[in-house]
Order: sequence, then structure tokens, then C-alpha cells
Amino acid sequence: QKVGQFKPQNLANTVWAYATVQHDAPALFDTVAAEATHKAGQFKPQELANTAWAYATVQHDAPALFDTVAAASMQKVGQFNPQDLANTAWAYATVQHDAPALFDMVAAEAMQ
Repeated sequence: QKVGQFKPQNLANTVWAYATVQHDAPALFDTVAAEATHKAGQFKPQELANTAWAYATVQHDAPALFDTVAAASMQKVGQFNPQDLANTAWAYATVQHDAPALFDMVAAEAMQ
């Protein structure tokens, strides 16, 4: 599978594009979720935010991905710009994924 060769930006851009046109491709989203879970530590803040946004937008169930993205986001939250913070909070709220520590860190970062 070529998805295994994708860099973090390729993964994020792919699911972002599908979500932008509201085209849920379940097999692709499952494959990207698995790959992104392994590479989440390499994602830049915008890539983390856009990935979470994409999965929330198409309502694709990926709890392991959301757990991993939350952990990676908390390590990099100081690098998030306002749009990244807002998109991340929106995504987790939209899918109702329980991530209180992430929400606390997003709030603290937003207040700085």
C-alpha cells in the first residue's frame, strides 16, 4: 500500500481533501488512521489539527486515532496557532471524544 509511504503531511492532506468535499471513503480513512497512529509523533500541529478535523467532519469512527492525536497534540500544543487550537477543540467536541486533558491544555494555550 502506498499509504505506508505517505509522510504526515500527505496523510493529513488526503483526509482533509476527502472531508472538504464530504466524501467519506471508509477503507481509506481506516488505512490512514492506522498509519497516522504510528506516525502521529512526526505530525506538525496543523497536520494534527487537520487530521482530527477531517475525521470529525465525515464522522468517521477512529477512537484510537483520536487518542493518539490528543497525546501528540498535548506535546506540541505550545506550537499550535489559533486556528489549530480551534479546529482541534471543534473536532473532539464534534465526535464527543473524551479528552479532558487536551481540552485543558487547549484552553490554557488559548488564554496566553
